[in-house]
Amino acid sequence: MGATMKHLTIVRHAKSSWKNPELADRDRPLNKRGMHDAPMMGDRLAERGYRPDVILSSPANRALTTARVIGEALGFSPDDIEIDERIYGAGVAGLIGLVRETDDSVGRVMLFGHNPELTEMVNRLARISLDNLPTCGMALLEFAFDTWASLGTELATRAEIDYPKKTP
Repeated sequence: MGATMKHLTIVRHAKSSWKNPELADRDRPLNKRGMHDAPMMGDRLAERGYRPDVILSSPANRALTTARVIGEALGFSPDDIEIDERIYGAGVAGLIGLVRETDDSVGRVMLFGHNPELTEMVNRLARISLDNLPTCGMALLEFAFDTWASLGTELATRAEIDYPKKTP
């Protein structure tokens, strides 16, 4: 039996606000541009018929808000988003380990988090040289394996980068 495809979509949170310097980093909200870009990127994915099986998000306000807005555009209930404390501040190895825990019945995982880890993760999994995954940018990666435990040992067979200012 041949390997089935696994899809991992890595999404950097949308643009966040620095207006209130007294807010803790994890509490910063999205700014006006972030609130514009997140639904736009969700609509782009929806138009392509993309729907994740699982959405994992950092607990940081800006990441969780981005996950909820994009998830809503994809018909995903905000209550079904899995918030994982380990995503906030996790290194690349930690993020890969976290995704490896996904049940193999799941085909499509969407991960919302932060730079620089996400850019490094994309470069490692797809062996491309992306300088920076922009805010609200996403990497859609496909893998030719049937177990998430293989993540990080095999490179993506396909990688597509999309972001708000990219022209279709």
